[in-house]
Amino acid sequence: MKHFYASIILFISSLAGFAQDYSFKGSISREVLENYLERAITLADFANMPKFSTEGGYPRKELDLEFVKDTGAKFIGRAVYRWGGEEALKNPEFFKYAQNLIEKLHAIDPEIIVQAAVFEAVYPGVNKVAIPRWVFEELGMKPEARNFSYDDMLFKDGTFKNHWGRGGSVPDITRSETQLWFMYLVGSYIEIGVEAIHLGQVKLMGANDKDFAVWAEFIGKLRRFADKRARRGKIIFDAHTPDGGMLYKGMSLLDFNSFPLRIREADLEHPELLRGVLQVGQTDSIYKRSAGCKTPNGWECESLPYLVEFDNFGISDHAGRADVNDHFIWGYDEITWLYLQPQEERERWLKYACDWIKKTDKNGHLQMPATRILTLKKDQSQKITVRSVPPQEGISHTLNLQHCIKKIWNKK
Repeated sequence: MKHFYASIILFISSLAGFAQDYSFKGSISREVLENYLERAITLADFANMPKFSTEGGYPRKELDLEFVKDTGAKFIGRAVYRWGGEEALKNPEFFKYAQNLIEKLHAIDPEIIVQAAVFEAVYPGVNKVAIPRWVFEELGMKPEARNFSYDDMLFKDGTFKNHWGRGGSVPDITRSETQLWFMYLVGSYIEIGVEAIHLGQVKLMGANDKDFAVWAEFIGKLRRFADKRARRGKIIFDAHTPDGGMLYKGMSLLDFNSFPLRIREADLEHPELLRGVLQVGQTDSIYKRSAGCKTPNGWECESLPYLVEFDNFGISDHAGRADVNDHFIWGYDEITWLYLQPQEERERWLKYACDWIKKTDKNGHLQMPATRILTLKKDQSQKITVRSVPPQEGISHTLNLQHCIKKIWNKK
């Protein structure tokens, strides 16, 4: 049925006259992949039900749908995920709510790719979620009537336990319990119309998998599930790759790479302006470092396409002060830094970043910030959802970049 629906999508697209631009089935060409990456946004938390949202959700999501329609966004990043609060998944309303919003996106444009995230964090809430029979079967394991086990996902020697604060730990991908958990998440997201998965910090979770052999076998199982169940017979994987790629025997395990922007402080004589620039070689930035490889889609490249994003990771102990050797920008994470800029500077900087990336590395693409969670206090006590929709009733915090993003994309 899903493959039939995919055929309908392709037929509708061909009538619209742009089938070659965004059409794929089973695999995706470099041209089509990069067309999607050129129209990528971060719409974090969009499909998370408010009462199950880590940050309590945000109002008037119809404005996000209008944003997508108005700008022509094609790749909707981080739309649904869990970072803690995993017990929400035992409530069928979680997936029903997400599916409803994903269907609304596809009603706007059936070729839109919606991305979910499977992050490098697990919390004890996983203990409250039952393991479906199909999860065991997909991994070739004997089904059991039990819940997931938080303890069995962790590194046996205690590495990265409570890495994300009390109860928040990094799972070990070499453990079968972690693979059960990730298969459950990825498979469940595929069933509600997701076609892309961000795998987070794969190297962190693979600390016991130095050559990515375990990751390679496991991602292969995820892809085989997607072959059978995904909307267009394909799931597009990416992850944060600080070494420029996730390669196993010359083959990329990912369809594209992704990484934070890694903005460098500039104009140090005027710290009140919080100026920032992009620079090749800034800390562990990916510019000119995305590795060449054979791809999961059958084509080879000298450098795998990649996205760079305005990442969110909190506030340092030197907010407002420069340290060009760390990954903060004036002590803030990247999206918080952008939020603190005057409106005119936000717009100027977004245009600058697009132009700089294109001139510096043709393989790179900027993921536009549509909705992101930022931090205003170092102790993490004040987190807010900031959006790029125009200021209006019910919207407390906005970057007001919708018109700017549309203008930038329309000039390409």
